[in-house]
Amino acid sequence: MDDAATLAAFGHDPEAKRKVVNRLKRAHGQLAAVINAVENDAHCRDVVQQLAAVSKALDRAGFLVISTALRECLTDPDGADATQPEELEKLFLSLA
Repeated sequence: MDDAATLAAFGHDPEAKRKVVNRLKRAHGQLAAVINAVENDAHCRDVVQQLAAVSKALDRAGFLVISTALRECLTDPDGADATQPEELEKLFLSLA
């Protein structure tokens, strides 16, 4: 992600960016565990539990991205990187 895209996604909030990256890395590790479990014929319960964990981690990362954009929109509604409320609503609903 280049600097302009980073600003568009996270405004001026490096802490939010750090949290999203951490959640995505966690999901990445969990997905690797799911793949490993399937390859090793793990019990379906274990596979489904890992899939649920991956899904939750991705959802939380998405909601954090949206909440960061909402905060940025509220604090600087006329900013060059501001996302329109209607677009944020559509993004939010796409995760629900």
